[in-house]
Amino acid sequence: MRPLRILVTAGPTREYIDPVRFISNDSSGKMGFAIAAAAAQRGHAVTLIHGPVALPAPPAVSVVSVISARDMLRACVEHWPRYDALIMAAAVADYTPAAHSDEKLKKTGDEMTLKLAPTADVLATLSKNRDARQTVIGFALESHNGRANAASKLTRKNLDAIVLNHPAAIGVDRSVVEILTRDGVWNPLPDAPKDETAVRIVELAESIAAGRLAAPSESR
Repeated sequence: MRPLRILVTAGPTREYIDPVRFISNDSSGKMGFAIAAAAAQRGHAVTLIHGPVALPAPPAVSVVSVISARDMLRACVEHWPRYDALIMAAAVADYTPAAHSDEKLKKTGDEMTLKLAPTADVLATLSKNRDARQTVIGFALESHNGRANAASKLTRKNLDAIVLNHPAAIGVDRSVVEILTRDGVWNPLPDAPKDETAVRIVELAESIAAGRLAAPSESR
């Protein structure tokens, strides 16, 4: 097949409370970076949009750095119309502080209640705003009821496939994942380095995209 234009996201986001404190998660970005590198090595044109991480940019990959969930949404919405496939490996924050202080909050010794507001759902937004020729693969990090929750996410967000990941994979170089496709078939992948798992995910994106790109075009 011809080279694809693949958009990959990776890493966490930071939702700032004040200039020095923020809400985030432990995502290292390693899986998303490995996917971007694997896709580029296979000859695809790749853009990687990532949150704050401590990883070098993969060779031959266009990189966009963002901080917050809002930044991630803005960058993805800007790029998405020009791409054939999205692999959404980023761990975007679900909530952000409802109010942000421009000054460092002082310790008073009293209890403090932090009000949170939901962030925009980046994956759902991109999946909703796509045409029939675009492929969308999401990720689900689950600590319990993994398959049921991942299957629900695939259906609710109209994904082509979803990669079920587990908290033990955060920050390490290996992972054990299961992939669910739209036809309801689960494909468990063995414990392997993330670089190897990334190749399998890119191969899946290639397979799905080949079918979508061969189908008649439909408007959004």
